[in-house]
Amino acid sequence: MGSEKESFQQKNYIQKSLYYRLSQFVGFLLGARFFVAALLTFALYVSTFFLFNQEESFRKFVFDFKVHGIIFCTVLSILAGGIINQFYDFEKDHVVKPFRTRIQSFIKQKYFLYAYLVLTIISLGVASFISYRVLIFFIVYQFFMWFYSHKLSRILILNNLTFVSLTLYPFFGMMVYYETFSKKVLLMAIFLFLILLCIDIVKDTLTKSVDKAFGYITIPNYFKSKNTKIILISLLIITMAVSMKLIAKTGIIGFMSYYFTGGLFVMVICIYLLLNYSRRAKFLTLNVLRFWVFVGILAMLLNGIEGKL
Repeated sequence: MGSEKESFQQKNYIQKSLYYRLSQFVGFLLGARFFVAALLTFALYVSTFFLFNQEESFRKFVFDFKVHGIIFCTVLSILAGGIINQFYDFEKDHVVKPFRTRIQSFIKQKYFLYAYLVLTIISLGVASFISYRVLIFFIVYQFFMWFYSHKLSRILILNNLTFVSLTLYPFFGMMVYYETFSKKVLLMAIFLFLILLCIDIVKDTLTKSVDKAFGYITIPNYFKSKNTKIILISLLIITMAVSMKLIAKTGIIGFMSYYFTGGLFVMVICIYLLLNYSRRAKFLTLNVLRFWVFVGILAMLLNGIEGKL
């Protein structure tokens, strides 16, 4: 009987230990925004090869270790940025994202900071091997990711503009690296900037009271609901105008032309939802816009494959 009880306790201990380790692992992935980093990595590879890289063959691109190094540094920087952001937003996330903070509670905050330092050092170390310009690029990137989490995330308008700019910063770096400057690329960048800005503002409307309680001055908790609605609808109308400009003036073809044409209807749907302005309508708007960004990445991939064949 004693040995059976001991065996049961040992088995129970192992199960708890495995559960604890798994919870730690999942908590770290959530804290580092791993899934966001994975999506951005996919988007970087797609945009780099099919949009910015106009001359290199696929074989040459695969063996361009400098590009892979830059993307690797970007991924580590994004993971580090996610960790430092959750460190500063920890109290707010307890209210807004209780499940995620519960999972993250399996790891002490000091270990998140250690991971942040390790990821930052590795990223800058690899960047220094590529070139001093790449090193400076990532020093600026990581500084502003920290500064956004530390200070800018609480400042009206600057919080939204900085967040969106930091999301697009790696894509700007690739555009400069390949010297791909054109009207089409500029308009596509503006289109994406406006959609991401709308996503960030809509997201703020869903956490309006919590943001206010924790000292985050956002557009929804500074302006009246009516004014926030006007701002969002105005941004969506401008996004539609950029879409029409892309379709009519840049000679865009293939899947991307279908994407921007379909985007006009998506923007109309989002405007209709925002006129309702209920919590459910805002949540639907947020997810429709997020989904449309993902569709854009797939459209670019399919358009690029079609163009290369």
